[in-house]
Amino acid sequence: MLPQNFDAVAKVDFAFYYIFGISIVLLLGITAVAGWFVYRYHHTRNPKATDISGNLWAEVAWTVIPSLIVMSMFYYGWVGYKALRTVPDNAMTVKVTARMWSWVFQYENGKRSSVLYVPQGTPVRLDMTSVDVIHSLYIPAYRIKMDTVPRMDTYAWFNPDTQGSYDIFCAEYCGMKHANMISTVEVLTPDEFEAWYTDANASEGAGRAVSLFETYGCLGCHSLDGTDGVGPSLKNLYGATRQVVMPDGTSKELVADEPYLRRAILDPAAELTAGYAPVMMPYEGAVSEDDLKVMVQWLMHGNQVSIDAGRDLMMAEGCISCHSTDGTMIAGPTLKDIWGRSVTVIENGKERTLAADRDYLIEAIVDPSRTMVKGFDPIMPPYEYLTPEQLELMLQYMQSLSEPGADGQ
Repeated sequence: MLPQNFDAVAKVDFAFYYIFGISIVLLLGITAVAGWFVYRYHHTRNPKATDISGNLWAEVAWTVIPSLIVMSMFYYGWVGYKALRTVPDNAMTVKVTARMWSWVFQYENGKRSSVLYVPQGTPVRLDMTSVDVIHSLYIPAYRIKMDTVPRMDTYAWFNPDTQGSYDIFCAEYCGMKHANMISTVEVLTPDEFEAWYTDANASEGAGRAVSLFETYGCLGCHSLDGTDGVGPSLKNLYGATRQVVMPDGTSKELVADEPYLRRAILDPAAELTAGYAPVMMPYEGAVSEDDLKVMVQWLMHGNQVSIDAGRDLMMAEGCISCHSTDGTMIAGPTLKDIWGRSVTVIENGKERTLAADRDYLIEAIVDPSRTMVKGFDPIMPPYEYLTPEQLELMLQYMQSLSEPGADGQ
């Protein structure tokens, strides 16, 4: 377990080590006594069985000692539990909403995020609920594992005393994409957190629509690259003809125009896409009108937002530091006109030429050492942790660098 300094985690850890230590001592003690009995009362040394009628001190010992041990375990477990349930008065409150299959963290100023950003040294209270099934918020670094239950409020708290990034998992099996229900706690300095918290433009401009789809949990079920998941893909959705099932069981065809897209988000069960299970929760009242407008406009008017988001993602991952967008050579090949370009690579010690298509570019990102571009050193790390949605954003940005008039800066 990752060690932490603050008191509640220290008490939980002490209870764990105390119980574990006693268990080890008991295991070794029982094993030693059993071994001694096997040796001492072996039939060659004790050929005639002896009837032992009783031993008062032995009976007192095996009654009193285990009772004291169990009571001490309970005491330290209770101390750790109480520490995790006693929230400091100065704690910052974050509302946590779980849904299949994502986490949404909402702050006191209304700001929402799919990642839990917190300031170092400030206690954080998590007020939790679920909009569909039972989930369980599990943050191993802070010893938190608390169920989120529909129509019920639960809570937990922690004190982020050390900067860094810490995993968040769902510890309750909640359906098909349970394993994808992951996020992180990002512990920032107080100044960094304040800048993020008060930045009203953080969710504006580049990448806002895709960020909203992620924040509201849409990308847990709907892909951006055309592949089917739990729900239909969002790619090329606008203007497509959809076969839908009405609440009375009848079927009809609809065109995915703007009113349809709004209805599909706010009340998906009213016009359920044929072939998919009715697992999507209605977003009526859960998504603001401004956010809904941005999401629908992105679905209607193409990928310019995702192009910007792909550029931001590649800058954040350090891609642009080695691959230029203007044709110059740095540490790796330029991204300018990369889409469809002929590339000479070294694979298994042999040269071959291939086209930089979708499959090649994905492989070049995820496993760059497999087909190294001739003339460049194998210094690029593999990006195996990128999600399909993130890879799609990168691909759309690289494709835009090969289109006339695209902004490659």
